[in-house]
Amino acid sequence: MRMAKPISDPATEFFVAHRNLLFTVAYEMLGSATDAEDVLQESWLRWVRVDLETVRDRRAFLVRIVTRKSLDRLRALGRRKESYVGPWLPEPLLTAPDVAEDVELADSVSTAMLLVMETLAPTERAVFVLREVFGLEYDEIAEAVEKTPVAVRQIAHRARTHVAARRPRGRVSAAQNRAVLHAFQAALETGDLQGLLDIMAPDVVTLSDGGGVKNALLRPLVGADKVARLVSSRWFAPGTARTVEPVPVNGGSGLLIRIDGEVDSVMTFRLDNCGITGLYIVRNPQKLGWIGKENPIGRAL
Repeated sequence: MRMAKPISDPATEFFVAHRNLLFTVAYEMLGSATDAEDVLQESWLRWVRVDLETVRDRRAFLVRIVTRKSLDRLRALGRRKESYVGPWLPEPLLTAPDVAEDVELADSVSTAMLLVMETLAPTERAVFVLREVFGLEYDEIAEAVEKTPVAVRQIAHRARTHVAARRPRGRVSAAQNRAVLHAFQAALETGDLQGLLDIMAPDVVTLSDGGGVKNALLRPLVGADKVARLVSSRWFAPGTARTVEPVPVNGGSGLLIRIDGEVDSVMTFRLDNCGITGLYIVRNPQKLGWIGKENPIGRAL
C-alpha cells in the first residue's frame, strides 16, 4: 500500500505498526482481502488528516475508522453479491503457520466461520468481530458502530447466539486436521474414491465459487457419494497434469490444486468428529491472487 508520508512520520509509523490488526479486522468483516486492502487505503487517507495531538487513544481511533469504512463497503458488497453467479465464497488467504497456534484467531478467519458471519447483518458482524475476536470493550465498539453501549450489548448477545447455532460442533485437534488433509490429498493423487468416502460425513456439503468465470457448482451439492464423484470426475480425469499441494490457508489447512502448472483452485474444509462436513472450492481467478504470498493476519502488535 502506498503511503503519502515518509516512514519516519509518526502517523505512518503508528499505522504500519498496527497494519496486521487493521487488515484482519477488515478481512473478517468483508471476507475479501482485496476489499480489505481498499479499506486500509481509505482509512490511511482519513488517518493522515487527523491531528494526532487531539486523539486520546490512537489504536481505538484507527479501529473505529477501519470499522466504519468496512461497514460502508460491506453494505455495498451485499448489493454486488445479489447478482453474483453461483455461491459466493471468501477469498482464501495464505497465512503463516503460526496463525494456527492462536486457536480463536484461526477459527475466526476460517472459511467455515466467515460463511457463518455472512449470515449476520452488517452491524452484527462488526460487533461480533470487535467483541469476540478482538476483545474490545462495549464502549469502544459503540463508538465504532455509532450505537449506544446498551444497544451494542444486545447486538453482541444476538450475534453470539446466532453464530453459536451455526458454527462447527466437536472441534477437531490440529493433528486430526492434518490427518484428514493428508488422507484427502492421498485420495486425490491416487484416484481413491473409497478413500474420499471414508473421510466424509454422510451429509457433507460442497460449495464451489467460479464467479461466472470458471466452471463451478451453481448451488450446494449435498451427500458424500455425490461430492466424492464430483471431486473424482474433476481432478482424476485421465491425462490431466495436476499437482496437489498442502498449504496453510485461513489459519488452517488447505489444498492448492494446479493443472498443467497453472493454479486451478484452492480447497478448504469444515471438520468435526464425523469427518469432512464442508468442502469449499474457490476457482474464481479473481479470488486466487492472495494465495501466492503470506498474508498479514494478527490481533496484536
